Amino acid sequence: MGDDSPTTPLSQEAFPVTERWIYLNNAGRAPLSRGAADALAEFGRESSRSGCLAFNDQMARVERTRELAAQLMGTSADEVAFIKNTTEGLAFVANGFPWEAGDRILIPSCEFPSTRLAFSGLASRGVDIDLVEPEGPGATLPIERFAAQLAAAPHPTMVVVSWVQFAQGWRTDLRDLASACHEVGAILCVNAIQGLGVLTAEFGAIGVDIAVADGHKWMLGPEGAGVLSITAEHLDRLVPTELGWNSVVPRGDWSGNGSLDPTARRFEGGSLNLAGIAGLGASLELLLGAGIDRIEHHVDRLCDQLVAGLTASGRAVISDRGRGRSPIVTFDPLHARPEDLCAGLRSHGVVTAPRATGVRLSPHAYVSADDIAAALEAIDRCDRPDPVLGGTRPALAEGLR
Repeated sequence: MGDDSPTTPLSQEAFPVTERWIYLNNAGRAPLSRGAADALAEFGRESSRSGCLAFNDQMARVERTRELAAQLMGTSADEVAFIKNTTEGLAFVANGFPWEAGDRILIPSCEFPSTRLAFSGLASRGVDIDLVEPEGPGATLPIERFAAQLAAAPHPTMVVVSWVQFAQGWRTDLRDLASACHEVGAILCVNAIQGLGVLTAEFGAIGVDIAVADGHKWMLGPEGAGVLSITAEHLDRLVPTELGWNSVVPRGDWSGNGSLDPTARRFEGGSLNLAGIAGLGASLELLLGAGIDRIEHHVDRLCDQLVAGLTASGRAVISDRGRGRSPIVTFDPLHARPEDLCAGLRSHGVVTAPRATGVRLSPHAYVSADDIAAALEAIDRCDRPDPVLGGTRPALAEGLR
């Protein structure tokens, strides 16, 4: 639908979704690239042709994807395990850590439900869960919001936080938070799903101890193929809760006498989602080939363009674009309910999502400045007490692309 601008880090030709939509819901579920879709299809073809004879090649692809994921996160391949989704990764942490009665966990109150629910059952074991309250309408969480609770005795055992808050887009300063956690002996566990793939990650260098993310958002992969990163320092503290044949070495020793894998692969208890990991690998190659720093800069400019256009039209931007810049921009409509406005926009070829009290916009690196201009025009058309639901097919909507 839009121009394939040379300044767009990811070619629109690589994303069939752009033939019909201005897609601004990458914080929800991102579209697959042609490469990822082809990798999934090829997995099916080779499995149907060769059955078990394709297994060694498929496992080699898994290890290549592990290396790519480690590069993306700024960590070591031996510290990376594949998981089904973010919820499973958080559950591994909640259920496998050696908690003791009186331990404390800090979790922001504005977290995505799984981030809190994964740890909620620990109360029955005497673990205290203290909520960190954000400040202001943008749900901002500067380090100062954690300071008093980090300093309070007993010091927290773990801090669990999202890199980017899912609804309004606050971006946590992980370097400063990791430093503050380590000063009091706390472990930092990060839900990275709303940043990994669009923001430059240096988890190893800045002191993130554990990070989890599914691949179906900013990593542009299929659902059911995510990553867990845990530093070597804490690897032995986290007990695998789903031990199986794939948790031990040497693999293929069916005697059951193998030893626990010395790497994070120990968390991959059984058969992996080989198809999903193949698709994820293709997406990671695309992202890393374009350069995450270039992607981050491009998306940040698109978000600035959104904010400028929204504020010029009198709409309030909820997201904090000062200290916590992220790829998410959420705004309050002037007239329409968020759900109605999203429906109206979709009829005009623009895909968004209602979140918090507003509408969430989340462009990725295949979105152009022309797309953003067209989306802003569509918002002006549809943000009415009775949104314009249109009478044209999205792919044929005139004047918007």
